[in-house]
Amino acid sequence: MVQKIALEEHILTPGMIDYWRPTMTTVPPALTARLFERLNDFGDVRLEAMDKSGIARAVLSVAGPGVQAERDAAVATRKAREANDFLAGEIQKRPDRYAGFAHIAVQDPKAAADELERCMRDLKFCGAMINGHTHGLYLDHPSLSPFWERAEALGALIYLHPADPVTPLSVLDGYDALARPMWGWGVETGSHALRMVVGGLFDRFPKARLALGHLGETLPYLLWRFDSRAKFQGLSLNKPPSQYIRDNIWVTISGMLSAEPLKCSLDALGRDRVMFGADYPFEDMAEAGHFLDTVQIEESLRADVGYNNAAKLLGL
Repeated sequence: MVQKIALEEHILTPGMIDYWRPTMTTVPPALTARLFERLNDFGDVRLEAMDKSGIARAVLSVAGPGVQAERDAAVATRKAREANDFLAGEIQKRPDRYAGFAHIAVQDPKAAADELERCMRDLKFCGAMINGHTHGLYLDHPSLSPFWERAEALGALIYLHPADPVTPLSVLDGYDALARPMWGWGVETGSHALRMVVGGLFDRFPKARLALGHLGETLPYLLWRFDSRAKFQGLSLNKPPSQYIRDNIWVTISGMLSAEPLKCSLDALGRDRVMFGADYPFEDMAEAGHFLDTVQIEESLRADVGYNNAAKLLGL
């Protein structure tokens, strides 16, 4: 069993519960209750599951949508800070097993930058997880330059987590099973990341660091086409789109436990760009651990994906 650092491991804090519950309206009540219990557990249940899966450290983050769903900027900023302080208190009880991603309210970009710095400097968090757009504000928007300037200076990893699109995709009308994790979230999140690439965010902030789950939301599979069509369209960027994806984006295996996309991501992005994640409790931690332990890759690569890449990137 290879040692692992898990990067997409969710929790709830007291002020985030009311944002989370509306996302569960189509989920059976018994499953919602079980998820809620596990999201609020920082003790034996989570730690036992980690032990059985070979997870030495879990980087904890607030389950979406969190304050991305809040319209009042001042309330969002306050609640994000409260969530971060609560999480830091739980991490302090088991600093050998837990680390944290900051919860960030981008409604106020300067306050978001300050909170990111506070969390990394004072709370010793590893970066931040942002749960998609904020009422249609995507992370490439020029108003967020103060946040990205600070994130770049801090060397912070910004993990972009899926969210519902602003407007439901009409092509999925009548097929609720496709709307969220099965397909729609990947379309939304991959598109969000591509906005950052083609919008020149990584030209403006060349050292910015972005992480995507699900082995990159299909982006590694499409690198050639991105470059081909960017040239055809005459996009004015300093580099081909594929090079930004290779230089500025890391991916985790969360929710994508299959050898073929893993090998595609490794081949497309490089062995240092792929990391482990279980997406607990929405995915089975034991299944994720077993997949990485048994997938047919060389042992040194297994150790890099499981532990070494995250340890180096996040300073763990």
